[in-house]
Amino acid sequence: MKALLSISLAGCLTLPAALFISDSSLRAQTGQTVIGTHDGGTSELLESIFIPPKPNVPFSLTLETEWTRPMANGGTFTLANKRGIMRDSAGHVYQERWYLVPKGGKIESTMNYIQIADPYEHVGYSCEVASKTCFTEPYNRSASANYQPAVGKSGALPNGQGSRTVEDLGKKDIEGLETTGFRETTTVNPGVFGNDQPMIIIREFWYSPQLGINLISLLDSPQSGKQQFTVTHVSTAEPDPHFFTLPEGYSVDRSGIEKSKP
Repeated sequence: MKALLSISLAGCLTLPAALFISDSSLRAQTGQTVIGTHDGGTSELLESIFIPPKPNVPFSLTLETEWTRPMANGGTFTLANKRGIMRDSAGHVYQERWYLVPKGGKIESTMNYIQIADPYEHVGYSCEVASKTCFTEPYNRSASANYQPAVGKSGALPNGQGSRTVEDLGKKDIEGLETTGFRETTTVNPGVFGNDQPMIIIREFWYSPQLGINLISLLDSPQSGKQQFTVTHVSTAEPDPHFFTLPEGYSVDRSGIEKSKP
């Protein structure tokens, strides 16, 4: 279920129209209302850490996210947020979604969604704070499945596309939990993705077998910049059950579930 795993950033860093053209001057010249339009830009999704519906391993935690991308002048700009994630003993998953905002800037992050995944009813709820509406969609992950992080193998990529090196980083204690670390370095040969030089992508993560999630995850690639996810304030106590019920005062839009039925 895409919406439960992604953060939409569309329009997050849109520059004001006044930087490009003055609507008021156009109105004065033509006597008509003019709607300014702009080409280019992107609508982006930042994939967060994977939270499986693993039963009998409850937790609550704070996930800190930083997304750093390069500027043409050699500098960087970074967006950041912090959000709460919980899982109960049955395997229900609760996640808050907060806007990514400039790190160290004056814009304060606010929560825009509350998301609840039910692996037994196979329903995911994305509850929009602004409209107080919970939108539904299918949630097809099973509480009985065995979820493991994908680890590639060192060697050549198919069809001469490049190579990959996988390193076992050993074990490390994070937040009082034992984790195992891996680092994958993938080199993509010129021309594969339209690149005129070798493209290097680095993925590193520290996985907790107890919780079944990565406590630290890093992705550094020319396509998406550097993404770092860090788990803090971990508690393995059972979370308050009210977090896994729909927020009070919210309506439910079930059209997403109805559309998925044959």
